Amino acid sequence: MIKPLQDRVLIEPKEAEAKTAGGLYIPDTAKEKPQQGLVIAAGPGKKDEPMEVKVGETVLYGKYAGTEVSFEGKKYLIVKQSDILAIL
Repeated sequence: MIKPLQDRVLIEPKEAEAKTAGGLYIPDTAKEKPQQGLVIAAGPGKKDEPMEVKVGETVLYGKYAGTEVSFEGKKYLIVKQSDILAIL
């Protein structure tokens, strides 16, 4: 498994909505990048900045935050704790 370092967090992004509230299906090319995800792993934090997010929490992060990585066929996002906007 991937183990983030320092103040980084490994997130599994939530799937983008495939259907609108009105019942129309959205093609893959028109879907927006998801901004929510599940925390899979978290680093130990920095000396002067402890980790506030914990494994298993659902978080909201910035639209263009982090680095996308693929591991064992799944897509993940590695972000800094400061890029996380809220815990849901």
